[in-house]
Amino acid sequence: MSKRTIVTLTGDGIGGIVLRESLRVLEASGFDADYVHGDIGWEFWCKEGNPLPQRTIDLIDKHKIALFGAITSKPIDEAKAELSPELQGKGFTYSSPIVGLRQLFDLDICVRPCKSYKGNPLNFVRRGKGNTIDEPLVDVVIFRQNTECLYSGVEWTNPPSQVYQAFMTHKKFVENFGKVPVEELSISTRIFTRKATLRILMAAFEHAKKYGYKSVTVCEKPNVIRETSGLMWKLAKEIQKSSFPEIKLLNTNIDAQMMWLTKNPEEYGVIVAGNMFGDIASDAFAGLIGGLGFACSAQFSSDGIAVFEPTHGSAPKYADYKISIVNPIAMIESACMMLDYLDEKKISSNIRKAIADVIEEGKVRTYDMMKMAGRPEVIQNGAASTSRMTDAIIARLK
Repeated sequence: MSKRTIVTLTGDGIGGIVLRESLRVLEASGFDADYVHGDIGWEFWCKEGNPLPQRTIDLIDKHKIALFGAITSKPIDEAKAELSPELQGKGFTYSSPIVGLRQLFDLDICVRPCKSYKGNPLNFVRRGKGNTIDEPLVDVVIFRQNTECLYSGVEWTNPPSQVYQAFMTHKKFVENFGKVPVEELSISTRIFTRKATLRILMAAFEHAKKYGYKSVTVCEKPNVIRETSGLMWKLAKEIQKSSFPEIKLLNTNIDAQMMWLTKNPEEYGVIVAGNMFGDIASDAFAGLIGGLGFACSAQFSSDGIAVFEPTHGSAPKYADYKISIVNPIAMIESACMMLDYLDEKKISSNIRKAIADVIEEGKVRTYDMMKMAGRPEVIQNGAASTSRMTDAIIARLK
């Protein structure tokens, strides 16, 4: 069997740092692959007017699997200001390359596991009976529809006449905004399609069945956003009744879920939501397991393309530290999700056990695990560097 080829996308800021650490762990674990680099990110926007060059698209299309670090995105005006002088005024418009990847390859299923590690000092705790301290086990998997909703990019400021006239056909728009001058309007659309909504729901239910989760929770707002959230809830009920009657179906509003996740997080298993609410819910649950330093994700298309990435950002202020202090675990966990996808579950299990052992032992902790502010001097104050944390995980593997 020939070696697999993985496209590595370092991106911006700390993306290259954590990606490099994950590759060290993969090598130490015995995973055998070839890696090809793909250009993506702010550097290529500034130099080429395109943060997602066609050559990178071609690499992903060819090899189908990518490990991705992190992206820096800035508002349109700032992006234009940083464009190379020779490209200024030539019609280049910045858009997030990771959003572009999702839409270009139809990476419509995003999976974000949030599982707590025993001994992590950042785990969520609450007061139990008799004023005791209770630390519930969090084991939640967020299924986020990844290409539609408010992230679809269908929006306008000072909308053109045909768009404005279309909105004027809706009674609610006329009543609430009909007298607002068109040049004062900014409109973003929230789009759900039946096909994509069915696909994310099926993926959530199938995951729950495969891994023994007892419930699937639709986390939307169907009582107010009746057409889009309402579509997801309606289809979820149909799917559960016809195909997964043994799995309990729950319905929570996104605002209420933000309260309940700190009251009874252990009662949730698989959560499914549209793009925006899925993004919110996954970050919120990540906070219960230690924050974005522990939050991994995977994105899948229907035709076999998969991209694996931590959910944290590029944190550019940390990228230039002489000794890197960022937590590499989210990136390493994302690599484990890639291994699962490639049916290398024994290797991924070994890596996760190594991570768990290091965390439970508690001798090696990054600055976030020690609840320090992210400054260079944390190393002198006992925090592990990025590479030291990776070394500890590799040592446990061996």
